Amino acid sequence: MKLSIIYHSESGKTKKVADAMANTIKEIGNLEVKAMSIDDIEESFINESVAVIFGSPTYCGTCSWQMKKFLDTSVKINLSEKLGGVFATGNYIGGGADFAEITLLGCLLVRGMLVYSGGTKQAPTHFGAVLTNVEDELQINKAEIFAKKFANKALELF
Repeated sequence: MKLSIIYHSESGKTKKVADAMANTIKEIGNLEVKAMSIDDIEESFINESVAVIFGSPTYCGTCSWQMKKFLDTSVKINLSEKLGGVFATGNYIGGGADFAEITLLGCLLVRGMLVYSGGTKQAPTHFGAVLTNVEDELQINKAEIFAKKFANKALELF
C-alpha cells in the first residue's frame, strides 16, 4: 500500500516535518511512503495511495495560499475515499496553525476524503500535528506519533 505526504515549504520547516513523518511511517512496514512538495508531485503515486497527509506553513493565520491553490486546482488527483490528515507549522502558539488545519480539513472533506486526526487519546493532536519549533525534538516526536497513528489507521481501514 502507498501513503503520500504532500507539503508546501518556503523555509524548509514544513519539509523537515514531512520527512520526519515519512521516516516514521517507513519503520512500520507494509506501506510505501513518499513525502513530496506541491512543486514536485508524482500524480500517479498519489492516485495509487490509500492515504494522504497534507502539511502547510501558517501564514496570516491560515494555510499557505500555495497549498490552498494546490487543493483547489489539483483535479487530476483523485482524493476521494482516501484517508486524509493534516499538519501545520507556525512560529508561535496562537498564530493560526489550528485554523490552517481546519481550512485544509475542509478541503479534504470537499474532495471526498475520510478525515483522521488521531484525537487527543490516540495522538497529542486535535485536528492534526502542530509544530511551532521544528528544532524541538518533543514537537517532532508529536508529529511522528501522529504519523504512526495515521499510518496504522490506514492499514486497519484498507
